[in-house]
Amino acid sequence: MPIIGKLIQKTTEISYRRNAKKGIEYKHQLESLRILLETAKNTKFGLYHSFHKFVGKPDLVSSFQKNVPISSYEDFYENWLKETIAGAKDHTWKGRIKYYALSSGTTGSPSKRIPITLEMIRSFQRTSMRQLSILHELKLSDEFYSASILTVGGSTKLTKKSKHIEGDLSGILKKHTSLIVTPFTKPGNRITAIKDWNQKLALITEKAPKWNIGIIAGIPSWCILLMEKIVEHYKLNNIHEIWPNLEVYVHGGVFMEPYIERLEKICGKKIYLLDTYLASEGYFAYQTSLRANGMKLLLNNGIFFEFVPFNSDYFDENGELKNQHEAYTISQVKEGVDYALLISTNAGLWRYLIGDLVRFTNIETYEIKITGRIKQFLSLCGEHLSLDNINQALLSVSRELKIGISEYTIYADAANNRHKWFIGTSAEIDQSKFASKMEEKLCELNDDYTYVRKYNLNEPIFEFISPQTFYNFLESLGKIGAQNKMPRVLSKVQSEKWLSFINETSSI
Repeated sequence: MPIIGKLIQKTTEISYRRNAKKGIEYKHQLESLRILLETAKNTKFGLYHSFHKFVGKPDLVSSFQKNVPISSYEDFYENWLKETIAGAKDHTWKGRIKYYALSSGTTGSPSKRIPITLEMIRSFQRTSMRQLSILHELKLSDEFYSASILTVGGSTKLTKKSKHIEGDLSGILKKHTSLIVTPFTKPGNRITAIKDWNQKLALITEKAPKWNIGIIAGIPSWCILLMEKIVEHYKLNNIHEIWPNLEVYVHGGVFMEPYIERLEKICGKKIYLLDTYLASEGYFAYQTSLRANGMKLLLNNGIFFEFVPFNSDYFDENGELKNQHEAYTISQVKEGVDYALLISTNAGLWRYLIGDLVRFTNIETYEIKITGRIKQFLSLCGEHLSLDNINQALLSVSRELKIGISEYTIYADAANNRHKWFIGTSAEIDQSKFASKMEEKLCELNDDYTYVRKYNLNEPIFEFISPQTFYNFLESLGKIGAQNKMPRVLSKVQSEKWLSFINETSSI
């Protein structure tokens, strides 16, 4: 094991130096688009949208944008993906697509089936190795390189359908993982295949003392819950009493800042936090340096990126697109603007509106941060309160009042013309002071909110509940486990389910 660890250590050093020298420019995006179009020009999708007429031409991008409309998952599924899933060959991508990742989707909604091709799998594998190059910058101990990686993900068990195989992305990638890295990955095939989260949690806790973990990876809510359970079960002072070589946490999926206090409470020493942007649709970005303020967009990894400004010129009050063709490339974006992310991929997704909002923190190095979701914003009467506004306000107030808040949700109470908040905390709260501070901070962050609170929007309601309530709600929907996230801003349907659950549990 130490021999393989030394090999990985040397590989990260070489990769780090190579990445440091490598300049990624717009030409890589143009080349990515050209390859995508060339590969798919004889598919049904390519022929319908006349790829053969403009692939290789100087006006490649503008012709692509003019001929191919922007699509949501629902639109793309109805028009194209449904037949691809049914087994159609050369439909949206060359050949027949064998694998589909089940995306957890929005809480309360059915799972989406995202196509996964062999080309995309290779892209995931390349990026995973590139990301490890940052370990060289951290100058970690030799003992760290003999430790294992614990991935807290969904079940790796795949299901055979009539024309395809489906399951969590982790299961599809696991099937194509080289045996050389198997000894370095935990919790092992038997446990990763388990679908029941509570059973998986119990088995990982049982095995924890036998493992030497150096890296943990996964969504913060579930990773930290796991470590808290291990500390509690073995009556430890901190997680490092059982995993002394744990030095790196690779996170993604949700805003990390609210979880840091909980993480620090269960750690005996510093853990390096590395941000990553990985979804079933692709590996989009990762943090390349601890000095970076964002994640570097991967511009030469089989994905062509486009960006639609998230404002009233491009989206209506419900978050629906006004223009089905217009979008910016990375050569046109600006720092500090929220953009809806579009992707065209080597798995046959075309101008797909993934639903995330991103903001460039550095356009020289193409670094981004995730600022929210297209559908997760509040605008009852023009306040345009974004998820980023909400996160920043909560983080600021929780720090000022010295209270821990890692879970929350909010919805627009149209009947009473106000916002209703549910805050997960076990701390003693001065509710009046908390509400006042939140109002003050939200007004500071958002001028529109300031205006409508003065003239139109009624005072918000804050309700404080146990953090466990959020996990219990997910479990009631059959969505407990590492692939699922509590939506921060609830839609009308979601809020009805949430309120029904809250009322039922409070009456017990």
